Amino acid sequence: MPLSANEAFHRYQLEHPRIKEAAEATKAHVEHHTALRGIPCEVTARAKEVSSFNTKIYRKRYTDPWKEITDKAGLRVIVPHSGLLDFALETIKECLDVRWVEDDRDTPGDEDRLRYPRLHIQAAMVGGQEDPDGVPYDCEIQLRTEAVDLWSRMSHKLLYKPGTDVPPDVRRSLYRLIALVELFDLEVERGVEAMAKHPELARSNRLLDTAEQVYRTFTDHPYSTDLSHDVIEVLAQTIDDTATYDEQLTQFTERFRERLERNYTHYGPTSALFLEHGRYLLASQPESLIIFERLSNVRSRFDLHIVWKHSELPDSMLTDMAQIWGVAL
Repeated sequence: MPLSANEAFHRYQLEHPRIKEAAEATKAHVEHHTALRGIPCEVTARAKEVSSFNTKIYRKRYTDPWKEITDKAGLRVIVPHSGLLDFALETIKECLDVRWVEDDRDTPGDEDRLRYPRLHIQAAMVGGQEDPDGVPYDCEIQLRTEAVDLWSRMSHKLLYKPGTDVPPDVRRSLYRLIALVELFDLEVERGVEAMAKHPELARSNRLLDTAEQVYRTFTDHPYSTDLSHDVIEVLAQTIDDTATYDEQLTQFTERFRERLERNYTHYGPTSALFLEHGRYLLASQPESLIIFERLSNVRSRFDLHIVWKHSELPDSMLTDMAQIWGVAL
């Protein structure tokens, strides 16, 4: 029997903490699997605010609001360009129980229209949280490029004002920007493909992309990209196959996650040692994960020590990281 608007609202109030917890668990799950596949992306999660849930019931006049509101929780998966959308979609399908996919990127007959390229996935969340009926909570996943996400967030503020009719010329001008979004995505994809033809650049960029993505599961703190590029060039010399290193680094991170979390807490970007004394600089950088992984193996530790000695990087940077990991060089 369908719940009334008031019953659905009160039920959502009670279950909101569990839905929020499931959303965070699903975010971590998607981050893990996209990292395994080497897909650079940003994943965010949220549970719909209780007030927003109530407002949506009022605005939409649902007959069965509990079941009809399918975005109680939502994830956004943002990739750098459109060439990664299908790859990311395939990964999401593999790692989650997908209910349905709404993909109108190539809808026949729409070639002459400027429109928002919707790509939404409805899936069951992970983490074991279920509603009182024993049904796993669902979430809506919005899969977008960075350019589309920028356009979507900007246009939503202007186009979706309850009780207000947006002037046709303003609406048209906003949708004209879609052409620029498509052009931007294509040019970024072309640039990535061109960079891939330069093996040394592609090698370093891939390593940094992988390290950054996994590092973001520990902290969102900003870091020095200049320092990262200097260090990655050295680290790349110790890794034979960067194509398979994505999975190796991710597996290392999951194996030592608790230890890494302690290390970042004690020595990372928000630690007293870093904020007050400026010590352990590399522990505040994404490439620290690669350094820890290299230090965990005797052979790779020796290779890293030799390569570092012949670089222009200070020896103290590496000895500090070895101290954190609890090994001698």
